[in-house]
Amino acid sequence: MGYTIFITSVGVKKKMTFNCQHEVETALEVLVGKWKLIILSHIALNKTMRFGEFQRNIPDITKKMLSSQLRDLEQNGIISRTVYNQMPLKVEYTITAYGESLKPILDSLTNWGKNHIEYMKQQENNENQILR
Repeated sequence: MGYTIFITSVGVKKKMTFNCQHEVETALEVLVGKWKLIILSHIALNKTMRFGEFQRNIPDITKKMLSSQLRDLEQNGIISRTVYNQMPLKVEYTITAYGESLKPILDSLTNWGKNHIEYMKQQENNENQILR
């Protein structure tokens, strides 16, 4: 289901149709992946991180998967990658201004996750009381 708006600029009226499903699908294409939101949560807090820092903070991710997820986020303009010409090679990943726009979403997901954990604990406690 979509919606239509009309934009008038310098006497020209333009019709633009938006498809909400398409926008959600687009957002999910960029953000979904087992590790992307976790990576974004870390970089949103720290602003700049090196590859090894990601590995220490997300110990279950493989180097190959981390590289792939970082590359995807970089290609979508969410993070930037800076390579310093020194030995040993130094590479830093920084959240972009565009990536910062995801911070409210990440904050909401974090809050929802905390609430869901509490909800599930309450459900488990309720079930345990019924079984007694």
